[in-house]
Amino acid sequence: MKDGHLEETSEWTGSPRSFLIERHTADAMGAAHWHDHVEINLLLDGAMTYLFNGRQEQVEAGRLVLFWAAIPHQTILVTPDAPLICLYLPLVDFLTLSIDKKARQAIMQGAFVVEPTCPETTMPTVSAWVEEWGRGDPVRRQLIADEAKLRVRRLILDHAEGQGASVVAVATPVSPAIRHSEVLTDLINRHFSEPLSLTDLAKRANVHPTTANRAFRDVLGISVAEYLTRYRLARAMQRLAETEDSILEIALDCGFGSSSRFYDVFKLRTGTTPRQFRSSLYLPPLAARVDPHDIP
Repeated sequence: MKDGHLEETSEWTGSPRSFLIERHTADAMGAAHWHDHVEINLLLDGAMTYLFNGRQEQVEAGRLVLFWAAIPHQTILVTPDAPLICLYLPLVDFLTLSIDKKARQAIMQGAFVVEPTCPETTMPTVSAWVEEWGRGDPVRRQLIADEAKLRVRRLILDHAEGQGASVVAVATPVSPAIRHSEVLTDLINRHFSEPLSLTDLAKRANVHPTTANRAFRDVLGISVAEYLTRYRLARAMQRLAETEDSILEIALDCGFGSSSRFYDVFKLRTGTTPRQFRSSLYLPPLAARVDPHDIP
């Protein structure tokens, strides 16, 4: 285990309900992993490359990056001795932030948000958060969490405003496995609500099922079926947070086939039921709702 992660598995050992900030030396990961947070990274020096959602994403020092960590991600290239600060914002906290709905949806559907500039205040501010966090004062820790939420709102706003700016693309070699993963993740992202099997997806991607699964395991560290389940869960969580749709409707729309199947998967993966998750957001219209498909 290193810095809260099990390096060779997809497990997250921290609490999905707790904000956390830490500093460590970045290194290449042996396999992709995931956890139930929105992750914010700040590289203090050097550069690194993520495999995220089947794509390569370059990260440079001094710019905050943000992504939905339930989507498998893995650092594959890192400059030596690169200091990295990671902030882990619980999904519940992220979903209740006052941000543009389309921006929130884009993040939950796989957007990789990068700060368009390198503000001089970013590194000293975030470094100060790490130092204060280490003192263990609960009042100051709560203050840091509140300040981080405001910084996330600014990051998302700045990113949206900077979308029209000219961006220089960096050419990097892409292996066949990465190309297959890009096609497969795109298919899943567009067709997750439909009944899907590995054979169906491989046929649409014009690859053999064995090749498809091998590519996914090579690139993301999980099977195609596992990625599909996690993506469906992410979309279901989004619907639970943003709508008053019934749990049965969400289960069917997100490809689970039945409310019982949805409950089983949701409980196994999150430790809570869809109804309990929705109520935990403290949104009165949803908290007051009684869903006939809820299982005590």
